[in-house]
Amino acid sequence: MRNVVVENAAKAVSGLADGATVMVGGFGGAGLPRALIKAVLETGVRGLTVISNNAGADADDLSLWFEEKIVKKIICSYPRSAAVFGEQYRAGTVELELVPQGTLIERIRCGGAGIGGFYTPVGVGTVFADGKPRMEIDGKEYILELPLKADFAMLKGRIADTVGNVVYNKTARNYSPVMATAANTVIVEVDDIVEPGSLDPESIVTPCIFVDRIFKSEPRK
Repeated sequence: MRNVVVENAAKAVSGLADGATVMVGGFGGAGLPRALIKAVLETGVRGLTVISNNAGADADDLSLWFEEKIVKKIICSYPRSAAVFGEQYRAGTVELELVPQGTLIERIRCGGAGIGGFYTPVGVGTVFADGKPRMEIDGKEYILELPLKADFAMLKGRIADTVGNVVYNKTARNYSPVMATAANTVIVEVDDIVEPGSLDPESIVTPCIFVDRIFKSEPRK
């Protein structure tokens, strides 16, 4: 039986290279892989494309990546609260692809499921529709949205077993289960690691087939 436990966050992010696309789970401050966010800074990588719900809002989230200017583009739904990102966006040093929240999660789901895209009415008649293929279905206009995939997904779980089955904590589950299906390398930092068979199978949200590395992070005070 395989064991996907690695020693720490630094080991977990090994292989991350310049120009990589990285999905970061969580919703607001809930479920952010904060140890992984900090570990990425230690690698010295640059030019990342980030797929996340937001662009950071406090001192130990994605704002750190923007402060160090390692992000060239972010694909997200809610960048408004991120002061550092806002300054760089207005200066033209970072690119933003703004995506409605439901559309964002569905694009990620399509990436994980191997689906070539989907038609949605969301954004029709707005700037979101600019340059996108359109189709009329039952008299209603739709626009084509393409899937999103990543080189790495960095997620936060509540508990996992050593083979990589993951349980999340309430709102911290947002985005993470879908992102786990859409990346080449999936890393999960967790509060606790247990032996296989210890988890209730009905509680497992992300099964081990999607997880490549897990490590135990220090509880956040």
